[in-house]
Amino acid sequence: MISTGNSDPARKRTDYYPWWLDNLADDVTGAGAAIEGTLQGAENVRRVVLDARELYEQHEFHFTGDYGDKGFLEEYTCLIQGAPTSVVVTVHRNVAGKAQHLVVNHRPRSSVLPSPA
Repeated sequence: MISTGNSDPARKRTDYYPWWLDNLADDVTGAGAAIEGTLQGAENVRRVVLDARELYEQHEFHFTGDYGDKGFLEEYTCLIQGAPTSVVVTVHRNVAGKAQHLVVNHRPRSSVLPSPA
């Protein structure tokens, strides 16, 4: 696993690929600010994550690393439709080391919600 573990601007990563995206449990669940309800299953979670990454511009990772025995964090900033956005991803691993549950939080939340008509 890659850990930037440093907030030094010279060490910001733009080439990071999440290890967990190719290591999802079959029954993984996913939740987030832009998701109504909970995603179920590896293919559904993978597809939404890949689609979301296509919307991100100026994707800069500030931290990736383990926390506790079964947790992993990612902290990054990006632009979504021109809006500066901060993102924190929490990943919980199962006993086999696969990503079992992830939560993606965007702030401001309005950057991932449809504009009012």
